[in-house]
Amino acid sequence: MHSELPTPLASEPLVSESAAERQSWPLLAEVDTPERLKLLPAQQLGNLAAQIRDFLIEKLSRTGGHLGPNLGVVELTLALHRVFASPKDRLIFDTGHQTYVHKMLTGRQAGFEELRRRGGLSGYPSRAESYHDLVENSHASTALSYADGLAKAYALRGERDRAVVAVVGDGALTGGMCWEALNNIAAGPDRPVIIVVNDNGRSYSPTIGGLADHLASLRLSPNYERALSAIHRTLLRTPLVGHSVRDVLRGIRRGLKDALLGPAMFEDLGLKYVGPVNGHDVVAMETALRLAAGYGHPVIVHAITRKGYGYQPAEYDEADCLHSSSAFDPETGKAISNGSLGVSWTSVFAKELVNLASKRESLVGITAAMAGPTGIEQLMRAYPERAFDVGIAEQHAVTSAAGLAMGGMHPVVAVYATFLNRAYDQLLLDVGLHRLPVTFVLDRAGITGPDGPSHYGVWDLAIGSTVPGLRIAAPRDAVRLREQLAEAVAVTDGPTMLRFPTGSAPPELPAVDRVGQLDVLHHDRQLDVLFVAVGAFGELGVQAAQRAGEQGIGVTVIDPCWVIPPPTELIELARQYRLVVTAEDGLRCGGVGTAVAQQLADAQVTTPVRCLGVPTRFVPHGSRAQILTELGLTPQQVARTLTEWVLQLAKTDDIMSAQ
Repeated sequence: MHSELPTPLASEPLVSESAAERQSWPLLAEVDTPERLKLLPAQQLGNLAAQIRDFLIEKLSRTGGHLGPNLGVVELTLALHRVFASPKDRLIFDTGHQTYVHKMLTGRQAGFEELRRRGGLSGYPSRAESYHDLVENSHASTALSYADGLAKAYALRGERDRAVVAVVGDGALTGGMCWEALNNIAAGPDRPVIIVVNDNGRSYSPTIGGLADHLASLRLSPNYERALSAIHRTLLRTPLVGHSVRDVLRGIRRGLKDALLGPAMFEDLGLKYVGPVNGHDVVAMETALRLAAGYGHPVIVHAITRKGYGYQPAEYDEADCLHSSSAFDPETGKAISNGSLGVSWTSVFAKELVNLASKRESLVGITAAMAGPTGIEQLMRAYPERAFDVGIAEQHAVTSAAGLAMGGMHPVVAVYATFLNRAYDQLLLDVGLHRLPVTFVLDRAGITGPDGPSHYGVWDLAIGSTVPGLRIAAPRDAVRLREQLAEAVAVTDGPTMLRFPTGSAPPELPAVDRVGQLDVLHHDRQLDVLFVAVGAFGELGVQAAQRAGEQGIGVTVIDPCWVIPPPTELIELARQYRLVVTAEDGLRCGGVGTAVAQQLADAQVTTPVRCLGVPTRFVPHGSRAQILTELGLTPQQVARTLTEWVLQLAKTDDIMSAQ
């Protein structure tokens, strides 16, 4: 075993597979390791691919998950595992949501019963699950950099018999990090890295940009057509008179070489190009990969696939090819209702953004390959010239927004909270340093559930609190979201940010009083605890206060509305209470609680501050409700914690008085 291989935490199947299910997919049941796959006759690969698709549709119809991307890489993944010897040869998938088939072929078929559920398989590569998973990635455009580093390490260690293969797809090549990596990979011709471009023309939705257009032109020009054209040109340049047949054949070979080695864009970087190859033809993919493996230098294999391939509801879903679905009807592909009748936070934002854009001509929207999921798509339909999808390029999105602001516009950058992490430097120095009026709208903030720790939006408040001049709002309901978005886009002297969680917006939670900028949500005459509820934790605070009141503990709940920096009214209010408690759906360290504690300390307020939130660790995947319960962030748990803290303070006060 090679020394850098991770040690799996789970060596046994997470869920046992029934005999009935093994009979449903008999061939698949036999092929649960790469070694067994290699022994399978080529004529049975089509049947195996069909069983894999049936398996995915059946399992994901119950659990939800990334269906479309995995239906599109079935044959490609089969070919990878037939040509290469994982885990000795390294297979790195970018983005990691394309690894379900890889998981099935590496001993984890049984775990799909609990996919993305607490204790079940992760929806992304997981080092805890298998030696075959090296990179736990769900943020795009990173695989090539990992591959570059691995290839360098193996060269330094003299391990020349190990292949490094990076599978890049679902729009990842629109990310600038890929091109930084390509530049370095090409600089090491003695470090062979095989880059498989899974070209399905899409990320969440159709991929945009110049690179996408270039790949599309290759996709529409099969090799044989380019080769025939090259032969024709060569014959025209090589008259038969005065030349031997050998001369003509040599010229033809030069023409074929020029045609089959691919576009100048990759060749000029020093990368051999193989393709385009039909990514749904296992034999063709195997041939291309074996050719690439034998080349000995960095090479790109351009595989043409179709997202959702083999399942009509996914193939013809123009929105996102069932990219990431909830539970659905396998016959129709239609989502099964989860019983929620609420309006999503995203739809509230999207509608209000269009409303504000109708009144403010300077308003523009930017997103990073997620126009639909973030709501920017509605602005695109209403004002197409004022909405921009920059591809999977968050850093570019933020600095482009800075340029737009410098040019007199007010950009609204809408991304998932987890993806803002990737553009911190741009937020800090390209926007914050210049005090530019850019509004950031962070969807899926806080604990988001089944996608796991790489998708949790728990870092944004801690990150944002370090940016001078950035004002952050956390609306507690749809009414406040509309109000605060209007306030944010009216700011002209610096950046603003709004964050809200996943799912449906809760019912309106009106304030019972107002103290300056602070909304009072629940008031108690007994001044034990001042509870600072951040955003959607407003209802949590009210319910916890009511429960604590039943135990004789007086809790006043306030919503700062604009949480970073904390409103100054907090200072005098906090002096009146025995304890200040903050609760946020973000990191306890560096977030709103830290800011409040620092604010009170600077003002020499001696009231102790306690912070409730997410600990600084990577929390495993599970439902949002399960994780909040684990973290002690339910009304009953919070009420118990408040009661215990107040009783501890009372005991301490009694001891001090006795002394």
